[in-house]
Amino acid sequence: MILVRRLAGATRPRGLAGRGLASRTSGAPREAADAVVVGAGVVGLAAARALAMAGREVVVVEAAPSFGTGASSRNSEVIHAGIYYPPRSLKATLCVRGKEMLYKYCKERGVAHKRISKLIVATGAAEVPKLDMLLRNAKENGVDDLQLMEGSEAMEMEPELRCLKALLSPSTGIIDSHSLMLSLLADAENLGTTVSYNTAVISAHVGSEGLELHVCESKELQNCHVESHVNSQIVLLPKLVINSAGLSAVPLAKQFCGLDQAFVPTPHYARGCYFTLSQTKSPFRRLIYPLPEDGGIGVHVTIDMNGLVRFGPDVEWISDGGKDHVSCFLNKFDYSVNPNRCSVFYPVVRKYFPNLKDGSLEPGYSGIRPKLSGPGQPPSDFVIQGWDVHGIPGLVNLFGIESPGLTSSLAIAEHIVSKYL
Repeated sequence: MILVRRLAGATRPRGLAGRGLASRTSGAPREAADAVVVGAGVVGLAAARALAMAGREVVVVEAAPSFGTGASSRNSEVIHAGIYYPPRSLKATLCVRGKEMLYKYCKERGVAHKRISKLIVATGAAEVPKLDMLLRNAKENGVDDLQLMEGSEAMEMEPELRCLKALLSPSTGIIDSHSLMLSLLADAENLGTTVSYNTAVISAHVGSEGLELHVCESKELQNCHVESHVNSQIVLLPKLVINSAGLSAVPLAKQFCGLDQAFVPTPHYARGCYFTLSQTKSPFRRLIYPLPEDGGIGVHVTIDMNGLVRFGPDVEWISDGGKDHVSCFLNKFDYSVNPNRCSVFYPVVRKYFPNLKDGSLEPGYSGIRPKLSGPGQPPSDFVIQGWDVHGIPGLVNLFGIESPGLTSSLAIAEHIVSKYL
């Protein structure tokens, strides 16, 4: 297939190297394609694998030089149980289903993970009723293994913990997200999938031959101004497009000529910072979560596969994160962690971990969450939007795939295949 030869390559698409820029209407080569997945995050890779397993010829187009450089590698690496999400929502159903699929997949493929469990804690009397609400909500979602316990029981399990009551979630776990993505990538490639890195989809429209994706090397965007015209180097003519671009999924959809923009939501972005604990020995054996807060599920304790203890993420809304689509395509978000933010972490963490010592928190990393609801608004659900909604045959948009996106990744892919193939 000519498309494969032109776009394959770990560092730059072969066939584009040395090719002069052509305008969108003056001679850019046009290549037929079967299925194109935009974005090589965990959900994009899971979708590519599922499509390939269903017999489709798949090309994954990724603007970064490697897979999983966005939200997929900047999270808590937690396998969620499905506790928080509204019953019958996509987040609830796909998290619960995805958790089952993920544990099975990790066991079969040898992907590093641990069913470590977690405690959701109430540290004040006013929070105790919220635990009861979470317990009822979880049962409606099909999560029936939660255990409500007194603070004394929880503190016996975790001596460094302080709380009045707690919910124990035995099916919560942790995972090596990089190993997971590497395994999904290997599966997809073994089934014939091609991944083209450093390759950006800059726009699309519905033409006489169906969907047209305008593609160029990512380096062509580096010095591009927001309003300037970028010439495509290849025009892809796919039968199926999965817009799984994560942080840039909404900005990309805004570049789709022919897509009614009424179906494209307003993006919101929230940065979350993590701080690591300097002491080598973990004070906890389980994950510790406070009650949810606006924009997130609270500054919690996570433990990675190497035993490193992390606290986070907090929530910092980025007001102008979605204005510049080119910057979104290139993932030019500010991922720096201000060391001074630890002053906010200490009092929050000490509500459940009072022995946290001054100076023991060190800047870790940050992630950006692609949200569909802003400050003070109710949390939004995943949006998996196909032609039954927007009317464009062959286009499936994935919007607002934040937590529990990692847990739900295999189930999202399964959902796409069952509904749109």
